[in-house]
Amino acid sequence: MIEAENSPAAPAAAPWIRCEGCVTLIYGKRFSRALQVCPDCGSHARLTAQQRLDQLLDPGSAQPLDHVECVSDPLGFVDTRPYPERLSDAQAATGLREAVLCVQGTIEGRPVVAAAMDFRFLGGSLGCGVGALITEAARTSLRRRIPLLLITASGGARMQEGVLSLMQMAKTSQALAELDEAGILVLSLITDPTYGGVAASYATLADVIIAEPGARLGFAGPRVIEQTIGESLPPGFQTAEFLLDHGLVDDVVPRAALRATLAQLLGLHAPAAEGAAPAGQDGGRILRRAEELPQTDAWTAVRLARHPERPTTLDYATHLLDGFHQLHGDRIAEDCAAVVGGPGRLNGRPIMLIGHQKGGSDLLERQRRKFGMPSPSGYRKAARLMRMAAKLGLPVVTLIDTPGANPGPDAERGGQAVAIAENLRLMSRLPVPIVAVVTGEGGSGGALALAVADRVLICANGIYSVISPEGCAAILWKDAQAAPTAAAALRVDARDLLRLGIVDGVVPEPPEGAHTDHSQAAALLGAAVTAALQELESWEPQRLLRERGGRFHRFGLDPDPSAEGGAL
Repeated sequence: MIEAENSPAAPAAAPWIRCEGCVTLIYGKRFSRALQVCPDCGSHARLTAQQRLDQLLDPGSAQPLDHVECVSDPLGFVDTRPYPERLSDAQAATGLREAVLCVQGTIEGRPVVAAAMDFRFLGGSLGCGVGALITEAARTSLRRRIPLLLITASGGARMQEGVLSLMQMAKTSQALAELDEAGILVLSLITDPTYGGVAASYATLADVIIAEPGARLGFAGPRVIEQTIGESLPPGFQTAEFLLDHGLVDDVVPRAALRATLAQLLGLHAPAAEGAAPAGQDGGRILRRAEELPQTDAWTAVRLARHPERPTTLDYATHLLDGFHQLHGDRIAEDCAAVVGGPGRLNGRPIMLIGHQKGGSDLLERQRRKFGMPSPSGYRKAARLMRMAAKLGLPVVTLIDTPGANPGPDAERGGQAVAIAENLRLMSRLPVPIVAVVTGEGGSGGALALAVADRVLICANGIYSVISPEGCAAILWKDAQAAPTAAAALRVDARDLLRLGIVDGVVPEPPEGAHTDHSQAAALLGAAVTAALQELESWEPQRLLRERGGRFHRFGLDPDPSAEGGAL
């Protein structure tokens, strides 16, 4: 918290401001230019609802939403003072009628309905008035089919309104459920503090949850927790950074970058006229016949697929996507670094990119990423992003490069098999186009959990197998040294996979392999994916599901020349 020197209630325009984080005195004008963020320690001061909207929205774009009248004192509540007096004082002190200010406006030209809470108004407590205004904001978003931005700051429920305040949690959650069903993007910006009923309802039901540095979010406040359990909490508990590590928010964004970040995300709702561009001059070449590919030694393919300098998912995102924003966390327990993903634009077309991330050639980074072997939280994060893509009508592109799912005891305790099975089922019925590309190593069920797609491609030096050649050799040959023989027997290389129909096409690579020229490898991959998406973009959801189901249904059956393709 930052406050004016010698006056806790003084405005930010005071000549000197004292940062309570580092006890530094800051010149008031410098503090204002820094958006009320301490330039020394980075502590973010609380903003009023109006200040927040002024910082985020385009100048002159904000149009207030109609106020919704509610019961003013449903319980006749009196503590040391009557509730109506407290309410009147809060209105006079803030200039607001309630603890939230709702407007329609634009951010970098992108339309949005924004609801900004103000902690000065009875601690930003959730009462009937706040619940009604949040619900009205959501319904305005629904009527006008534009995204909703929720900016939260709250100490919890409004006790003076009793159980009626509790009901606002369900009321606002229902309003957001209607936006889910309608495919309307919802963004949440968590500011300090956000607790109680707000945290347990609309603040955490958004498609994307962004938090300011240091912002605290939780159901119960730290004092309540410590008094209840009789233990001290760890440093940083419930802060934005803690929540990011534990998979509960998508990103922590400094105040200076919030406007650009939100505009980028709002761009997912851009009209169709801003959509896909042509694949490029090469037409998105995909090799579709085995005869087009040279005979390759299987073990050579294995070694090339595993080359530590092959491009990673994040490398491809950097080269190919405009406005890519990585999202984090499974919203349950953690963020798995072996799976990355987020929205971006490929040749102008909004997509959801999800892929394995081995970490490149840096050994420490590869170890942090578990060599691209996801934990259950990685698959659950992927599933969350796929559901978001389905809601918003975004095609899904998955990039596969993994030795397999993480085989450790923690992964087993976390439900690894269930997480993979859930992804297989989810992808089977996802009502948007899915293009999967094996960019390196496609290992077992850990790869398949991102590869139930309408089009499955493989890079020329990629491999795809039920088990690693070493594992197969150890089990069947009783000799790990027989891995090259096992690789040949398993038919893991791109040519054999295309001949077997496991993949629909092969993406060319630079002559010496993708690891030698990331830029060219990305261009070839981007052209192929764009071409595959163009093939699918006119398909209705029913056709996507029918053809996708038929594709996998046919595997292992005797071919029947009289059967219609895609029939189940």
